[in-house]
Amino acid sequence: MKAYRHLFFDLDHTLWDFETNANETLRQLFADYDLARHGLSFAQFSQRYSEVNHALWRLYQSNKVTQKQLREVRFTRTLTRLGVAEADIPADISQRFTSILPRKAAVFPHTHEVLGYLKQKGYILHLITNGFEDVQHIKLASSSLTPYFDEIITSEASGHLKPDPRMFAHALERAGATATESLMIGDNLECDVLGAYNAGIDQVYFNPEKRRHFAQTTYEISSLDELRDFL
Repeated sequence: MKAYRHLFFDLDHTLWDFETNANETLRQLFADYDLARHGLSFAQFSQRYSEVNHALWRLYQSNKVTQKQLREVRFTRTLTRLGVAEADIPADISQRFTSILPRKAAVFPHTHEVLGYLKQKGYILHLITNGFEDVQHIKLASSSLTPYFDEIITSEASGHLKPDPRMFAHALERAGATATESLMIGDNLECDVLGAYNAGIDQVYFNPEKRRHFAQTTYEISSLDELRDFL
């Protein structure tokens, strides 16, 4: 078994339960702005938002839209595609979403127990995330995750987005780590697994829904507590 010293975690969809937290936030906005008056159900609103947001994030990770454009466009595009006139879209809905969401605290099962276990075992834990700098630290504090991590590396701070190898090189430099003693744990096959592989770093693919795929990964887990099996 290879000995690792530095463990790099993704945050959203790996530790911090983005879907649960976003759903709670969207439900609050749907009620606060009475979006049902436009003849919408919450299911329609949340489903269309998810589709639009995922598409925009793919563009952002390909450097085809900016952070500002992503934030400005996602609710306008969601609601206009549901038949709401642009003039009827609340002007501050995007800002309120960005303010409320990171203060939600849901994490994946076993998150705190496993991170505590890994710290006790002597591993040095870090975060490497494409999430926006201004909200990632709020998410960590709200979910009591901050104390586990030595370095918190965001794409904004590094100037690059996963899977760009320069993002991983920056993370290794910040952590004072080498690729051979490091392990990347994340849910995204392109950003986390392929990105780490191209940077010479072993990977753990976190696949809680057990999706079928054909990627080669160093390890694959469907629950965070499975990390104890090899770490």
